[in-house]
Amino acid sequence: MSSRARMDEDEIATALAALPLWVRDGDSIARSADAPDFPAAIRVVVAVAEQAEALDHHPDIDIRWRTLRFVLSTHSAGGLTGLDFTLAARIDEALRAESAV
Repeated sequence: MSSRARMDEDEIATALAALPLWVRDGDSIARSADAPDFPAAIRVVVAVAEQAEALDHHPDIDIRWRTLRFVLSTHSAGGLTGLDFTLAARIDEALRAESAV
């Protein structure tokens, strides 16, 4: 699911159901997580940066010590696309790899 076409409400609901730690925030989806420590949080950010570059789709990332917040939206489409959910799943993988919750 890496399409850049804007999703309709049913498609968004289905995609969000597969990513239970993400929440809808208007035309974006968001997730926060706590890493075990600051170096682990930075490793997550680096892993996400690599995935974002590979997809040419970049999240908003806020880091506060070991707490990370990610916000995804496809601004060029004016809302959510499959690319947002693809990257969200990859962010979840990066968080799991560092035991972030």
